Amino acid sequence: MAETNNIAKMAEMLSKDLFSEFLWEQVGPWNWNWSCEEQETHKVKTHPSDVVFYYNEPYARVRTYVNCDLKSYARGSITAGSVHSAIESLARSISCAEKSTVWHDMYIHNHASPEICGLLFIYNHDGEYDRDFNKLLHGVRQQKLNIPSRSKIVVFGPHDIYWLNNVRYDIVQMRGTGTLPAKEHCRFFYPHLSLKKNVQLENAKAATLETLTAPWIILTCVDPKQLQKKGYVIFYRRPGSSVDEFLYLIDYLMSYQVLVNDTDVMIKILDPDPSAHSFFKKAIDQYGDLCDGGPELRDRLNSITFNQINQVQTKFSILEIGMNYG
Repeated sequence: MAETNNIAKMAEMLSKDLFSEFLWEQVGPWNWNWSCEEQETHKVKTHPSDVVFYYNEPYARVRTYVNCDLKSYARGSITAGSVHSAIESLARSISCAEKSTVWHDMYIHNHASPEICGLLFIYNHDGEYDRDFNKLLHGVRQQKLNIPSRSKIVVFGPHDIYWLNNVRYDIVQMRGTGTLPAKEHCRFFYPHLSLKKNVQLENAKAATLETLTAPWIILTCVDPKQLQKKGYVIFYRRPGSSVDEFLYLIDYLMSYQVLVNDTDVMIKILDPDPSAHSFFKKAIDQYGDLCDGGPELRDRLNSITFNQINQVQTKFSILEIGMNYG
């Protein structure tokens, strides 16, 4: 029993470190069971909230509260049945959280306009899961989930967590070497879109769930000694296996005024195609030719740095966790 509890704590420890670096805030208690509002329908007396995080949305004046179900599974325990069961349980929790005054009193800030969603976080603690996790989600019967219309459930499988943890670790490393400034000088990037404006520019600094599931994550910062000097780090999830991939990325950066003067831009990729660097250089040359922006544009494009993220695999010691938390 003690060993099972220590394994469960692995997901808790990782989620705390992970989402803190993506500027999420934790609210309320950990590991709290609260009364079900629909006991006859849900067939349970209580629902669990392993942890609740929150962040402000950039394109709406609302605050998202993420009710998390944290799982720490060995490879053999990650099955369609276990995943589907966890999703259905989380959906019931979200539907009750929407109407539970007890849950709101415990987790929701009085001044906030809340949106509640669920996150199923499946950490593979033995590091041996090597299958296509997304295939396990294909059989989820969404019509049975019955979550509120404004809510959603997001699932982070082992490969998602591995990617995000590597981004987290790289941010920490860059901050330690002085490549990035302190956390208070950093934010995640949300441009003004044609149909949406960033209405919480000063308050919405965290990476949203949509950002964390996107093909890239952009962190922006200012130099505290030279406030006019900006920097952008693009954590690129795709392998970079074609020139067109990078042309699309460069066009995005140009369209939203990332590639401007007095700005350092760095692209970091976790598991690149063997030819990714060559494709990136070709994309820069091709974009410069197509846009005919002259030497100034070419200089800006050539100033982009392109580096690989050093891969890490976070593992925990069951014995050490037991000694520290037992």
